[in-house]
Amino acid sequence: MDSLGHVNNIIYFRYFETARIAYFDRIGYWEEMEKSGAGPILAETRCRFRAPLRHPARISIGARVTTIEDDRFVMQYAVAASQCLAATGDGLVVSYNYRQSAKTTLPPNIVAAIEKLQDTDNTDGDA
Repeated sequence: MDSLGHVNNIIYFRYFETARIAYFDRIGYWEEMEKSGAGPILAETRCRFRAPLRHPARISIGARVTTIEDDRFVMQYAVAASQCLAATGDGLVVSYNYRQSAKTTLPPNIVAAIEKLQDTDNTDGDA
């Protein structure tokens, strides 16, 4: 919390990280990383603050992939409380081979898992 009683701005990036990690759990990225060495690395991230959050606030956090390229994808995030959008953001996630210390192409099974998850979420109306 900051001096004005708001949730501190850095906390929103932690919320985004929580959503990103949960998303990676759902698509099996950690298993892929263990198997091939290829995993995600965050290249950039930003946040747009829409409304202040005050502690204690019950929040919802969401993440989705909006763009996929050969070696990267863009994730969008949203943080809401009491049906009020508090923040939105995005992050550029690059595929990185941790064994070779170099950027690499996205594993095909990860691309397929992202596409399947996004199709499922869009069908449910949770874009």
